[in-house]
Amino acid sequence: MILGAISDSEKFPLGPKLSVVLFISFLCSLAGTWVSRRIALRFGIVDKPDDQVKTHTEPVAYLGGLGIFFGCAIGIIAAVIYLYPGSGAKWLLGILGGGAIMCFVGVLDDIVEIKPWHKVLGQSVGAVVLVVIGIRPAFESLTVPFDYQMPPAVETIISFAAAMVFVLGATNSLNLLDGIDGLCASVTAVIAAGMLGLGILAETRGILEFGEPLKMIIALGVLGSVCGFWPFNVKPAKIFMGDAGSLFLGFMMAAVMMLFAQVGPKWCLCSIMMFGLPILDTAVSFARRRLNKRPLFVPDRGHIYDQMMDRGMSLNRAVKTCCILAGVYVLIGLVMSRIRTIHALIVCVIVFVITSIVVWKKGFLKMEGLRGAVQEGQ
Repeated sequence: MILGAISDSEKFPLGPKLSVVLFISFLCSLAGTWVSRRIALRFGIVDKPDDQVKTHTEPVAYLGGLGIFFGCAIGIIAAVIYLYPGSGAKWLLGILGGGAIMCFVGVLDDIVEIKPWHKVLGQSVGAVVLVVIGIRPAFESLTVPFDYQMPPAVETIISFAAAMVFVLGATNSLNLLDGIDGLCASVTAVIAAGMLGLGILAETRGILEFGEPLKMIIALGVLGSVCGFWPFNVKPAKIFMGDAGSLFLGFMMAAVMMLFAQVGPKWCLCSIMMFGLPILDTAVSFARRRLNKRPLFVPDRGHIYDQMMDRGMSLNRAVKTCCILAGVYVLIGLVMSRIRTIHALIVCVIVFVITSIVVWKKGFLKMEGLRGAVQEGQ
């Protein structure tokens, strides 16, 4: 349906050209992932199994994130050169540069396991990049009704704080979601498709200026690259994306959400809602550890997908269930785009309350031991 909307040259004149980004990213990611796997195996860069939280039983190659980055980067660069060489090229290349920093930080962690503060430093640099190239929330929509103009220095500080929230939240959420074969790639594909749909809605309804397809280009690049990586990552996985992939994808999704924040509060809320499943899994993980007085940053088998498997689901069924849940959040986000901002905010509150009740009633906040979730019926 989304590809059909992109290809409709009457309703969306830029669509046929933008669809090229999807296919270039897919093909380059497919090839890049194959090469990355060969390199990882050649130099022994693998994820070894353990008896605690990992589900694989044999060493699996890392560096899949390099293939994802390569595919997405080539797709975006092609868009800059052939489709969109105007002023927006600075933003696209800036975002890609920030993504390259995230990928580099992730590769270091995959190979030598850098310290957490090194990761945060790299993520902070990425947030600075977004603010420097001019991607900032639409503060005027909040201050104009009060006849107040925010001083430039204050706006810059708040913009950086907002960028840090988006970047840290999105990168770490996808990093935590990358726990079983095929999950992070599948869920990211669903979210990227949703962001693409939201961008098309904004453009076709005249919310965005004509010819301003930055969000769609990034979403198509991400969608194509994760689809090219996916065949190598489904059970049994031949390669993992590692931190290089999850940090890069998280940063790109954070950039898209920041771009929607530039349009206005409602569109920002819609994009955040579409990212609902990674947010939910991260929130549940930290709430569960906090309530059970467990270390907040010690890996465990208490993530939502782990608990699904511990309650009897197969790995493939758990992945499909998570994709369906991600799709539900995406659909809610799309519906929110059709209503007023205050009503969209009310929808967010309702979804939060209902989700919290379900999580509590289903026992997803319980734990046994240091790393395990309580199985159903206990």
